Amino acid sequence: MATSRTSENADRRFVRKAMNKPMLSAEHEHDLALRWRDDRDEEALHELTSAYMRLVISMASKFRHYGLALPDLVQEGNVGLMQAAARFDPDREVRFSTYASWWIRSSIQDFVLRNWSIVRTGTTAAQKSLFFNLKRLRAKIDDTGDGTLTPENKTWIATHLGVKEREVETMASRLSASDRSLNAPLSTDSEAQWQDLLEDENSVTEDRVMASRDGERRKQWIAEALRTLTERENLIIRERRLTDDTVTLEVLGKRLGISKERVRQIEHQALGKLRNALVSMVGDPEETGLIPVG
Repeated sequence: MATSRTSENADRRFVRKAMNKPMLSAEHEHDLALRWRDDRDEEALHELTSAYMRLVISMASKFRHYGLALPDLVQEGNVGLMQAAARFDPDREVRFSTYASWWIRSSIQDFVLRNWSIVRTGTTAAQKSLFFNLKRLRAKIDDTGDGTLTPENKTWIATHLGVKEREVETMASRLSASDRSLNAPLSTDSEAQWQDLLEDENSVTEDRVMASRDGERRKQWIAEALRTLTERENLIIRERRLTDDTVTLEVLGKRLGISKERVRQIEHQALGKLRNALVSMVGDPEETGLIPVG
């Protein structure tokens, strides 16, 4: 308890000190920015960023309703402020506060999205826009109900933000729900947990066994069919059809001492013999995928 009170007092002193920093004139601000950009003057950087900590605190305060601690929001806003200082071009006729506002807000918003829920809430620009604007837009059209939106309101919000209606519906549902532990019981009188309802996306044991058995059977059929070929036909089929790195007709022709056209003819004949052998065993080999076609 004492530690918490000490921390709160320290936060208040930090805010008070930041708010008491003098404002910078446009000329002095420009001079500080030049000294930092051209000479990497850290004193100039410190004075420049310290003067705008009040801007960070002001923006961070607007995000407190997401349930995150103000010091954490200020910390993230300060990261954005430093990023702005690193990229600011004093030669452009823009005040540093105007330029830094975007970086501060973006940094705080990213922090909120990462920490508002244990479930990742927004990853795209559309989701980010929805997260921070959906509640405001619903209030604007007097739609303050639960996660369910009327078709008309859903269409209006999607059009206003330039997103899909499905994304609006998903975000509304997400914002109206709370995080729930997968280890929580389904009910007070049951030992079953929510995680028991999760579907196993891996194939069941029976499916894996059947797939393995089918694969072995196919190998046996192909091996038996290959025994109907001559040694040269067997070589050509294996090099041309049964390996990942297919050997060209020309390479095989040089190895066997024949033309590449003759290799093609032998390959065609061998495929015919393989098909006939496999048809007698299992039916059409092309439908079963036993012989690659092409």
